[in-house]
Amino acid sequence: MPAFTQSTAKVACWNLAGYHGLNEDRLDRQAEGLGLLDAELVVLVEINPENALQGLQERLRKKGIDYHTAIIPQTSKLKIGLLYKNGVTVDNLRLLEGSDLGNPDKRKAFMADIRIGKFDFQLIAVHLKSGRGRAEQQFRDDQCKIIGTYITQQRAASREDILLLGDFNMIPGQDVSNFHHLGGDDLMDFISSWDLQDRDSHILPKGRANLLDGFAISRNYSTEYIRGSLRIFPMHWAMDIGREAFREDVSDHLPFVANFRIDRSRD
Repeated sequence: MPAFTQSTAKVACWNLAGYHGLNEDRLDRQAEGLGLLDAELVVLVEINPENALQGLQERLRKKGIDYHTAIIPQTSKLKIGLLYKNGVTVDNLRLLEGSDLGNPDKRKAFMADIRIGKFDFQLIAVHLKSGRGRAEQQFRDDQCKIIGTYITQQRAASREDILLLGDFNMIPGQDVSNFHHLGGDDLMDFISSWDLQDRDSHILPKGRANLLDGFAISRNYSTEYIRGSLRIFPMHWAMDIGREAFREDVSDHLPFVANFRIDRSRD
């Protein structure tokens, strides 16, 4: 597998809005957007059906962009998976048991050990319970406690970096208890809450929007993150379509993308 010649790499995450299934036309548009994003590693949420990931891979290959795929079957119809380029090593795929609270319709956290150049980290990709009511927030609290406890245990056992990202379904400043539990023993830096203040990743009907997607790094050791690089990728602008058309034809979420140094190990 060829090594990277550049000193930085892009890590992205994107909710594909697959609740009602991803048809051929939508996959065509999503592949177009992913080609413009052109990240070394992309975490994809709401893959439905499971073979939609392969469909994206094949469409991107026709554009001259080669990605490998990684996905784990879940009982939920909505899956979490990865697209990653040559030179990225992905090992030890697993799901975090109990992170769906035993509800087969919900998603377990997806985890993998990843190396990009000399930057190695543990990835935790999540798609937490949606909804703005108290019951939904409490469900997320319980999910976040399980994930946060796991993070705390990992940090106690290893210096390895952790990247926690995906669709949190949590709004900074509102779902305070969710963030508190998800961070473990205050070990995670929710850079999306800081770097993307007053920005929106989730497009609601009638033009409204909010920040539901999240990106966090382990606080003490993730020095590979290039500060200030996290941004919401304006895929609708890149595709030259309006936000409403993007919501209708591509996804109701915009991707996050961040840059990391990969030229030397820093932990």
